[in-house]
Parts: sequence; C-alpha cells; structure tokens
Amino acid sequence: MYRFLLSRQWVIITLVALLLIPTMIRLGIWQMDRHDERAARNQLVADALAADPVPVERLAAPGEAVTRAERYRTVTAKGHFDTDDEVVVRRRTNGDDEIGFHILTPFVLDDGQVLLVNRGWIPADGPSQTAFPEVPAPPRGEVTITGRLMPDETTEASGIKDLEGLPDRQIMLVDSEREAERLGARVLGGYVAQTAPEPKDGTPQRLGNPGKENAALNYAYAIQWWLFAAAVPVGWFVLVRRESRERTRAAVEKADAEKSEPAAVRPAALEDTPRSR
Repeated sequence: MYRFLLSRQWVIITLVALLLIPTMIRLGIWQMDRHDERAARNQLVADALAADPVPVERLAAPGEAVTRAERYRTVTAKGHFDTDDEVVVRRRTNGDDEIGFHILTPFVLDDGQVLLVNRGWIPADGPSQTAFPEVPAPPRGEVTITGRLMPDETTEASGIKDLEGLPDRQIMLVDSEREAERLGARVLGGYVAQTAPEPKDGTPQRLGNPGKENAALNYAYAIQWWLFAAAVPVGWFVLVRRESRERTRAAVEKADAEKSEPAAVRPAALEDTPRSR
C-alpha cells in the first residue's frame, strides 16, 4: 500500500520534511535566545534607571570604558561648563525624526577632571552644514547637573560612519579618548546625557529615555517556528494518507473495470457463433 514512498518524488518530499523539522526547531531556539537577550537588556535598563543617583566619579574614570551594567545609571556632577571647547555632533535626530545636532560640552569638575555632557538636540537650521550652529548657552558658574551615564559611541554600535574632514568643532561620534587628546585634559570615560536642570526656554531638547526592546515579539516568533516544525510531520502524514487513499481507489476502480469487461464482450461473441441445427 505504501510502496509509492520509495518513488523519487516521495523520497524528495520526505527528505525535505526531515530537513525542515530541525531547521525550524533551531530557528525557534535562536528566536528564544534573542528574547532572553532583549529581556535581559530591558531589565538592565530598568534597573539602571531605577537606581539612586551617584556621583559620576564613582562609575567613570579617565581611560576606562563605561560597562554594560553602568550604562544608563543616573549620575550627578558638580562643576562648570566650558563652552569655549564645545562641539556639536552631526546628523542626530529628535523624537520627531528631525535632523539636527547634539551639543557636547565639556564640564569641568571641581578636581579638574573633565566630563563630556550631551546637553541635548538642536535643529540644523544654520545657513549651511559647514557653519557652526547657534547653540543655547548653558548655566554659568558652578552648577550641579544630573544625567544618564553612556559609553563612548562606535560605528559598530551606532551604525554611524566616523567621517574625516569635517568642519571645525563638528564631530560624528562621541569618543572620550579623542576628546581628551583635543582638550589636553583628563576626560572621564564615556559621557553623560543631561537630564537636569531643565533648560529655561526648552532648548536644547533633552534626550528621551531609552525605549524598551520588543522581547515579546521574539518569543512569539519562537513559538511560531516550533508550531511550524510540529506541523511538518502532520502535513507529511496527511499527504501520505491522501496519496494512499487515491491509489487504493484507483486500484479498486481498475479492478472493477477489468471484472466488468468480459461480461460486456461475451454477447457480441455469442452472436458470431453459428447456431446448431
């Protein structure tokens, strides 16, 4: 009854099914791994944002990178802004996807060390892309600021190319080591995205809170792949049963036709036979 499974067509169908099952299971495992990674990152962000503020010197130091666990931690710093060495970061967008600049201002701490502070976003409404934009001034004198600690930016992490030959006082990526060389100072690793105090006139626009990654979507994809993997053998069995029934039906019909054929031929044969007298 199932001898047809040895045909070339069914051997190919069976092999494809056998390949699809482990492939779909592996894709489900990969999606579940992605879910766990995203859920872990979301938890790290939530824990960092919920942690009590600490002085930035406890988490950052010159020449040291900001770790994954320290990212987004709320820190405070006391000192004054140095607008003379201020730069802008090109091709940055705000919450409405408008292109502009981030303002990166050195913040000199009481002990002389320098903290890079991203004060927020301003629109690119200057006369040209090469001209330095009009930048709102920060508070003067000694001030205490609050912000989220961030690691240095890289092309690999951000997807932004670090272009050369840029206009004066314009950069593509925030790199504390490069800024330390430019400033000739001891610059703490990473930078701070300022959250307080708020600007008086609403500019520059403060950077928004980091969004959560959609880990639930990866979980749904994993379940979907595993359901597909379970459906493959079920679908193969249904096709086999259908093929078997069709072949059985065809065989029965052929047998019935062969049985009925002699009965249809016999009367004609008898008419041709001479009658005995």
